[in-house]
Amino acid sequence: MAVPRPQTGRRSTLSLPLLTPRHGGRQGLTCRYRCGNACAHDEPNTSENEYFGDVLARAVSRRGVLRAGAVLTLAAGATTATAACSPAAGPEAGGEPGLPQGLDYEPVPPNTTDAITLPPGYESNVVIRWGDPVVPGAPEFDFENQTAEAQAAQFGYNNDFCGLLPLRGSGERYLMFSNHEYTVEPLMFRGYDPADPTEEQFRIGLAAHGLTVVVVERDRETGRMTPVLDGQYNRRYTGTSEFVLDGPAAGSDLVKTSADASGTRVLGTFNNCAGGVTPWGTFLSGEENFNQYFANAGSVADPVAAARVQRYGVEEAGTERQWERFDSRFDLAQEPNEVNRFGWVVEVDPLDPALPPVKHTALGRLKHEGATIRLAEDGRAVAYMGDDERFDYVYKFVSDEAVMEGESRAAREHNRTLLTRGTLYVARFTGNSPAGEITGNGAVPADGAFDGGGEWIPLAAGDRSFVDGMSAAEVYVFTREAADKAGATKMDRPEDVQANPRTGTVYMALTNNTDRGKADATRTTGPDEPNPRVDNKHGHVIELVEEGNDPTSTSFGWSVLLLCGDPNDPTTYFGGFDKSQVSPITSPDNLAFDPYGNLWISTDSGLELNINDGLYGVSLEGETRGRTTLFASVPAGAECCGPVVTEGFVLISPQHPGDLDGASPETPMSTWPDGPGTQPRPSVVNIWRAGSGGRPGRIGA
Repeated sequence: MAVPRPQTGRRSTLSLPLLTPRHGGRQGLTCRYRCGNACAHDEPNTSENEYFGDVLARAVSRRGVLRAGAVLTLAAGATTATAACSPAAGPEAGGEPGLPQGLDYEPVPPNTTDAITLPPGYESNVVIRWGDPVVPGAPEFDFENQTAEAQAAQFGYNNDFCGLLPLRGSGERYLMFSNHEYTVEPLMFRGYDPADPTEEQFRIGLAAHGLTVVVVERDRETGRMTPVLDGQYNRRYTGTSEFVLDGPAAGSDLVKTSADASGTRVLGTFNNCAGGVTPWGTFLSGEENFNQYFANAGSVADPVAAARVQRYGVEEAGTERQWERFDSRFDLAQEPNEVNRFGWVVEVDPLDPALPPVKHTALGRLKHEGATIRLAEDGRAVAYMGDDERFDYVYKFVSDEAVMEGESRAAREHNRTLLTRGTLYVARFTGNSPAGEITGNGAVPADGAFDGGGEWIPLAAGDRSFVDGMSAAEVYVFTREAADKAGATKMDRPEDVQANPRTGTVYMALTNNTDRGKADATRTTGPDEPNPRVDNKHGHVIELVEEGNDPTSTSFGWSVLLLCGDPNDPTTYFGGFDKSQVSPITSPDNLAFDPYGNLWISTDSGLELNINDGLYGVSLEGETRGRTTLFASVPAGAECCGPVVTEGFVLISPQHPGDLDGASPETPMSTWPDGPGTQPRPSVVNIWRAGSGGRPGRIGA
């Protein structure tokens, strides 16, 4: 089933220079403290699963009659489903004829300035920064005199995902939710010694991780957004807060520890990356690179257990932060099961502060970028998830029960159980072009698109396993191993996966994979149709349409929408649109949609093109399909995270500003957001169209 073919765009005037790539991209601190230098190690997926090219070559060599017939049959359904839901685009949709509503802004030039850079006619303000008070009575931030107690009541470090829900009956007040993905101790503490961290630095690091729920208010006159020190809803969850394990693996021997014989109560959440807002009014958060917090995998003697911790990339000896020195739960030699209690999707009910957050084992354990929800016509919840690792997989979960409408206590209690019972799937993709046409240099095959079909393979449902040799509990706790056995398709770091609320089409951000095409003595890692470039350092975006536009279907079609990078680079592709009219973009990470159905992409690792990261708007329909333009760029050294795109304002979450070569508190490489003489602080930023104030004055229109 192929996604509908792109249309070529019109000529216009956006002129871009050929950019000079910066070798190595992001400064080393981010690599060390966010993911434990994952890209410097061999990828943990050593399975013999076929790559797309292998599958494709075999199918084509046999002429693939039955498979090709199935793909073509599904393709017709995909085209019909997408066309039926497509929003109109035309002169009436934007200020400039032909531009979709919501995307009519002057693109921001690529830059390396230490500021939030916006199109003419837009304004911004910082909503909340690392260290700002969250709960009433919390102290103001003091960089030189940090304490764990203060940090536990203040906004955490490196905010990533941001979610927003309106507070009913409160005008312009919202519940805002932020993940605090990871800490960068050398930038947080003056004179930090990585070889000998102090116990207080350890405790501050624990408190700076986790989650924040905070009430924010938007001024109707000015458009500015500020936090409210609300005593009812505001709260922090940290590395020592209590979380509940639920679902089919909760209570199993695989998740029991000396401190929790029940296998149902966990302290903390770590490396929370992206997330989602559910239709029933809760927030989801994905635990991603949790492996780097746990030490001494080399002490695991049992070969099966050792292979399992290796599959998740747990450190063989000591960790970067050395937390195992202060708490035995981070030492596999003492607590071999503690690591199994991380790598889940967490759900938080912002309206019930007394309710502990829940880690849903039914959604599998992996390096979750996040989880986003689409409701099927029968009301069942479908969660889409990416496992952010080179050559790992894309997953979805389909709930057994349907959502209960309304906001009654009974409805809220029922809906909080939707992610507890259901079926977990992993994706297998196939291409539909001859292998010889996938050259690795980005050249589109003869049929005009990188596209094909695929299937969702069931792994487990409740206490039933569909994977030979693995119990259901093992499938949920060691999901990567189960997906290996099931023959899932290896992808280029799948991160955010989201369905367009206007059309139902699913979009996948594949951030990058510089190992694609490297010589390997035991298996092929070359280009294939869904991952069509060697040394894929700029990443790409895939569209996926499920059969009948039904998210519970087990068949789908797919098409590559974007091959990111410098548009002057011949290996790039922008949906068939004129590349002289697009902005350079690298490493797509988080995805969002505006009310008009346009795609928005935030990026991670703009330094691969020697530009700052940013937020980009992407047209998906009509003559401008594939037009990708920079809307906002973030400060020097920062990553653009957590986009929230509404009709009247946009939120972004610049993470790790100033993380550039040579950065330290003594020699900061950014002074954003507070200006000269200050330390850089990760923050949430509000953007609006000048003059619209609190009115719905449209972004980009």
